[in-house]
Formats: sequence, structure tokens, C-alpha cells
Amino acid sequence: MVVHYAELALKGRNRPWFLNTLVRSIREALVGLDVISVRPLMGRIGIDLGPRAEWEAVRERLGALPGIGNFARATHVAADLESIVAGVISSLPAEALAKAGSFRISARRADKRFPIPSPEIERIIGRRVQDATGWKVDLSNPQFVIYVQVLTSDAFFFFGKEPGPGGLPVGTSGRVVSLLSGGIDSPVAAWRMIRRGCRAHFVHFHSHPILSRTSQDKAREIVERLTRHQLRSRLYLVPFAPLQQRVVVAVPPALRVIVYRRLMVRIAQRLARHAGAHALVTGDVVGQVASQTIDNLSVIDQAATMPILRPLVGFDKEEITLEAQKLGTYGISIVPDEDCCRLFTPQFPATRTSVATVETAESELDVDALVASAVEAAVVEEFRFPMLRLAAPTVDSGDRQ
Repeated sequence: MVVHYAELALKGRNRPWFLNTLVRSIREALVGLDVISVRPLMGRIGIDLGPRAEWEAVRERLGALPGIGNFARATHVAADLESIVAGVISSLPAEALAKAGSFRISARRADKRFPIPSPEIERIIGRRVQDATGWKVDLSNPQFVIYVQVLTSDAFFFFGKEPGPGGLPVGTSGRVVSLLSGGIDSPVAAWRMIRRGCRAHFVHFHSHPILSRTSQDKAREIVERLTRHQLRSRLYLVPFAPLQQRVVVAVPPALRVIVYRRLMVRIAQRLARHAGAHALVTGDVVGQVASQTIDNLSVIDQAATMPILRPLVGFDKEEITLEAQKLGTYGISIVPDEDCCRLFTPQFPATRTSVATVETAESELDVDALVASAVEAAVVEEFRFPMLRLAAPTVDSGDRQ
């Protein structure tokens, strides 16, 4: 197999570090699939599969791994034209021979020490394939494409590419903590940061036992789905109903949603520091709900001492929904649940608040004590790919990763 990476080619002197991280991720993702070796080649990564390797499983796992641009089930031959031509002609699939009427050769000479340039490689191999098949050459819209790549002492050919997610290998951009609701938006926001090389840990606020466990079950399912992309995840389950009950008693109805959100930010960043993360991630979209007006987002941000990243801030709901469907989280997100965002929520929340007004309302609360109690009550669950979940009773029981 040959794997082509995405943005790593632009990383200059840091490229070896990015590449080694991607190689480690590929090895970890393919554990148990009879993979003999994963090794860097010139401008690409080579994977040697054993006889028991299942292509469908390999394709599914590689297709979910950030940092991969595309990959192919390639044939390895000696780096000389006769070997390449013989291998290509003998390996042409029967379906293509029966249906294809046009083709092109797409050749790339990775090592300029190979004496024949790419256009000439294409012409020589193309002529031989044409003689063997009778196909016409069509450079613009061929029915069949033959890819040839020549390295220093190796050559590969393949007949199709599988798309990867692109982006950067997970772990190359640090850690973030994503606030995960049961809705459509927050999983997509987390995925966008994972694709940018961040390892995401997750915080889900729930109102059990006042409400059912459905929102927690949904959060677990979503984290399991996202763990396919980053291989290791952590989920913090935080009981939020006790804090909401205190807020209902002390805070005017119109301000309660903003106070809830500011408490969530404070709790999440306390957990983020424990996990070694340096930013929070939310699925906020400007103007989507009352708490997501520019004024209210600004007030919420004042409660944070670390950056709050909002990768969906300018998206509309249709765009987010399409991405959630592609990601595979949409079906989970639309399952009806009872989440804490709906508990004790006023009918008419304020759309324009100020820091001074909210801080006055919060002065009726012991904010530090509320945050500390929520962090102490948080339950930690660890996820791995393949999906093995380990539970820990408190925040302090999980080591940093």
C-alpha cells in the first residue's frame, strides 16, 4: 500500500516530526489487521500487508485518520520500466478490460536520479498498455487511470485512490477540551479541531438523576464515533443539575442561560488544565440561539482564562447538518433526549447582556464552590480504538494523555 499525506508536504524542517506522528497513528490504527510494516518512503508512506489483512477493514480505518490525503492498494515492483510495464499489464483488472475504452497513465518520478522524466514514463508505459489492450488514450476524461510512482530503488503502480480526511495528524496541534452536548453542532466542531491535528477530550454536562441518562448515552456514542479518528479520547461526565437548582433560586430568569454557560466554561477549563489542554471548543454559531448572539458570546468569554475556539461560528444549520451526516454523528444527535440545556431554561432568555449585569447576578452565588463541586463529581471515561471503554470514578483517577 501507498499512503499520501496532505499538508505535511508543506511543513519544511518540521516535516519529519509530523511524518513520524502520522506513521505512529497509522500503526496504532491498523493494530490487529496483519500489517507487517509501516514506514516512511520518499514523499509518501509504505504499508506492507500480510496475507490475513482484510482490505475493507484497512480501508475503513485509514479513511478516518487525519493527516492522510489519499491511499491506494498498490503493487510494488523494481524501479525499471520493463518491470513496471510487465506488472501493470499482468495486473489489469478484468472489469476494466471488459468495460474501459480509454485510459491515461499518471506517472510521478519522486527521485530525479531516475533517468527518465515523468512525461516520458507516461508515454512509454502508455504505448505498451495501448498495444496490449487496444484502449484509446484520453488525458482529459479517461475511463481508467493507471498510477505509476517511481522512487529511488522502488516503484509502485495502482489503479485507484481512496480519499483520506486530509488535515494534520492528531496530536501535532496540542490538546483541546470540547464541550459536547447531545445536539448536531458540537460533534462537528470537535471533528474540525481533530482534523486540524488536535487531540480532543470531551465534557458533557447532564442533569441525571432529575432527568434520564439518555444524554449521557448519546455523548458516549458520539465520543465512540469520533474516537475512530483520533484513536484515544477522554469523556468527562459532569452532573449539572445541582448547579442549575442554585442558579434558579438566585439569578433572574432572563440571565440564567448565560450564567449556566459561564459556569460550564469555568468547569470545562478546570478539567482542561487537568488534561493538559490549552483551549476549549464549542459548537456555537452566531445568532443560532439566544446565548449565541455576539453580545452574549462576549459575556460568556469573559468567564474564561483560556481561548474558546468556535470552528462553526459562521456556518448555517444546513452546512453543519450535511457535515454531521457525513461524519456519522447526525443519527445519534437527533435521538430525543433530556439534556441539561432544557432544564430550568426560561421562556424568554436575554439576547443582549453585559458583563456587569451578569457579574452582579453571579455575586449571589458561591461560584468557586459550585465549580469545585462539579469538578469533584465528574466521572471520567476513557475510549480507545477499537472501541474499548474504561471507566474511572473521579477526575483524579485518569492520567494525562
